[in-house]
Parts: sequence; C-alpha cells; structure tokens
Amino acid sequence: MIEVDVHQHLREFLREQGEPHWPHHLTIARLVARALRLQRSALIQLGAAATYAGKHRLSYLVPLLISPQPVLLVTPTTLQQRLLRVDIPRLSASLPVQKPIAAGDRWPENFQGLFLTTPETWLQNHLHQQHRFPSGVPVIIDEAEDLEDWVRQQLTVSLRTSDWEDLMLAYPQSAETIRSARIGLTRSLFQHPANPYHCVLLDTPEQEILRDLEQSLARINSPMPQQWQSFWQQLASPDRLLWVDIDREGGRFTLHAAVVDVAPHLQPIWSAQPVVLVGSSLDLDAAAPLYRQRVGLGELTCLKFAPDRHREVIQLYLPEVMPMPNTPQYQAALLGQIGQLLYTQAATGLTVLIVDDLPLKKQVGSLLAAQFGSRVQVENTVLSENGILVTGWQFWQQYQPFSPPPQLLIVATLPLPSIEDPRVAGRVSYYKRHHQDWFRLYLLPEALSQLERAIAAVRSHAGFVALLDPRVVYRSYGQQVLSVLSPYLRINYLAPELFSLPDCPAGEQY
Repeated sequence: MIEVDVHQHLREFLREQGEPHWPHHLTIARLVARALRLQRSALIQLGAAATYAGKHRLSYLVPLLISPQPVLLVTPTTLQQRLLRVDIPRLSASLPVQKPIAAGDRWPENFQGLFLTTPETWLQNHLHQQHRFPSGVPVIIDEAEDLEDWVRQQLTVSLRTSDWEDLMLAYPQSAETIRSARIGLTRSLFQHPANPYHCVLLDTPEQEILRDLEQSLARINSPMPQQWQSFWQQLASPDRLLWVDIDREGGRFTLHAAVVDVAPHLQPIWSAQPVVLVGSSLDLDAAAPLYRQRVGLGELTCLKFAPDRHREVIQLYLPEVMPMPNTPQYQAALLGQIGQLLYTQAATGLTVLIVDDLPLKKQVGSLLAAQFGSRVQVENTVLSENGILVTGWQFWQQYQPFSPPPQLLIVATLPLPSIEDPRVAGRVSYYKRHHQDWFRLYLLPEALSQLERAIAAVRSHAGFVALLDPRVVYRSYGQQVLSVLSPYLRINYLAPELFSLPDCPAGEQY
C-alpha cells in the first residue's frame, strides 16, 4: 500500500538529510497517503510553531509525490515558491518515482502530476464557476487557518473612485443622477464621527441612496459595469456586511460589501473532490466542530497533533494582580509591568511588545523611546539586535515570518476583536440577528488563533512570553487561553536569571 511506501521513503529521507526531529512526520505522511488512496477528506491540525517552521511540509509532500494519481496543492504564493525551488527538488531527488510538477492558474490538458496553485486562483475557479480545474482531483490545502479570510477577500466587492467614473461612462445620459448620488453619499458619510479605524458601517439612509440609484439606472437599456453589478447583488442580500473606508484628508471613500458566513459558499466545493486541509490554530477541539461549522465542512477524519512538550515550551509570566483593561488604573499598571520586564531582561535579544490600542501604542512607544532611545521602534522592520518593537497584532502577524525570534514577547491584552471597530460590530450584529453566540463563535476563536500564531516564533527557542491581561486569570474563558499557550512554564516572579532558565519539564512553576 502507498502508506507503507510513504513511511519507508520519508523515514530514509529524514535519516539521510539529518532533518531536525519532529515526532509527527511519519504519522501525518501516512494519514495523507491513506486519504489519497481512499479518496476521503481529512482535517489535520498542527501547532502554530510547527507550521511557522514548516516542519509539516515534508509529511504531505512525500505522499503527493509518490501517489500515482494527479493531485492539486493549494498554497500561498510565497510558500509555493519555496516548495518549487527547495522542498520538492530535494525530495524528488531521493524518491524512486519522478512525478510531473507544474504550477499556474489552469490545469494542463491530460496532466497526471502534482499541480500547485494559489488560494486566490483556486477559489476564483470554484466560487465563479470558471472550470479551470477538473473535478474529482484530490486537493491539499496548506495554511487552512486563513481559509475564511481567503474566501471573504474573493467575495468582497469594493467600489472606488474609478468605479464611479466607469459608471458615468456606461450611463452618460444619467451622469447628473450618478453625480448627485455620489455627492449625497459623501455628505452623509463625512458626517460620521472620525474613529481610529477610518471606516463606518453603511447606514440605512446611505443604502437607500444606492438603491435609488440602482433603480434609476435599471430603467436604461445599457450594460452595467461588472463591479457595480456584483455590488448591487451583495446589497440586495440581508446578511451582507456593508462598510465604507473614509479618507477624510483626500475627501474620498471606498464602499465594501462582504459576506459574513462563508460556509454556504464552501459547501459545494467540499462535495466536488476529496480535500485534505492542513493548518494551525483551527480549533481547541480535535474534532474541530467550530472550525468545521464556520467553513461548512461535514463529517471527516480529524486529527490534532500536540506541540512538542520538550522543544516547544515557552516561559509564561502571567501576573495575577492587574487591573482590568477597561479600568483607568490599567494603563499605569501596564507601563509599570513593561518597565520591570525590560529592565529585568537586561537587553538580551529582541523584545516585541504587542499593544493594539492605537493611542496607547503611540504613548508606550514615546515613553520607551525616552528611556531606551533608538532601540525602540514602532511598527518598523529595521531593528537592532537588542531592539524593542512596539506593534499591533496585524503588523506582527505580517512581520513575524521575517523577524528574528524574539527573546521576550509582551502581550498587553488578548487580541479579542474590538466591537468599536465598525466591521467587527457588523459581524456581531449578524450573529445576534441569527440568535447565535457571537463571543464563542467569533470573538474568542479569532483571539485564540491570533494569540497562538503570535507566539509561534518564541517557541523555537523556549522564549519568554508575558501576558498582562488579567482576564486570563479571572474570566471563564481563561482556561481556553492557557490551553492555546500550552506547553509552558509558569513564572510567578521576575528576575534576570529567568531569561536563561535550564531545561525543565513543562508544567512546573518557578
């Protein structure tokens, strides 16, 4: 059977190449091989540290290269280039079969090999019925933790200044009507109070301006620009998220219409072919019920592989006496803890401080710069060896793959999406309308996923994480947060020697 061949060849490759030990290589390889042989779907959950280091890729590449059947591998562009230039050539040179390899945005005619494409191309094909890929061919999706975001990006329709100009060109006889609608929207939108997110939800009167414009243009026998046609379709749905990005300095705005629930759009895809999804930070449960609900997956084989308790342990400082983040006392307590941590660390290696509150992030950056000088940078990629990076969650998630692993990672508050963000508020309203638990289904899973991925680099060298949010201690969901952080060594006090602790079994406290 293919499982036996895959096991033998991968084991030999790992021995010959001296690959770093990872206990799950062979198990995952056999699971993928079995899914290919039986044409069954599977969901594989890994720790964020494993996917951050790319340890799992050899495990799925070997069965894909040995299997005699054609296979489609869906990966982001950056990862795809590494696979094509490094990992696949290394593996192919040691395997007894030479499977054809190709990449692109359309399946070659009569192709029987391994084909690589991007999530954007693959989703466009299925969501818009473009028929560029054959049905029935097994699909492997890496980085499945980003699947929902990929789908929303594909299904989000945006209208910019150029689209208004296209609409006027398509309907020159209605130019004045279009111009009037645009002016009315501008006047209404710019009356909204400014906020740190530079966006607002599209109110009912503003939606009415757009619907009136649509009805007026519908009476004219002219082809509607595709972007506008897609937007009208989204506007007609009761369960769409409608918001506007506002550029107050430039006097411009961009309309957006997006889906909230991606599951109905993905369900037809899962029934078209067997799919193996590989990702990290998907769900706390091995059966991934919440993740499968969000992406429309039915019953399938689900496995979750725990982090290596010896090689991926972090040191966790979690003070039990801290004011709540929404109290006036929190800011002073936070600054005190940050100062104590930085002086204790004694400038050994990179420090990353994640503060997502925009005014607080600027204040922390300014105060630290006054004490530590040019070592401190706010969301800047140019850092000294012992630099201090003050950043929000989004910047750190983008920069982390290119950054040296931090010796100290300080997290001010849990990355729970803020309902002050109009886009978050819009999604919460959707769950409320459908009488669903918006915290359990949306806010908490988002926070846990982002937190687990944020500390992935720290795990590579048993680094130090300071979580300064007391809700982990006092809220019922705190145990779920600690589950995401596991394995860890709990630290109850701060001292310089903590940044060079000897090996110790995970779970012990100092």
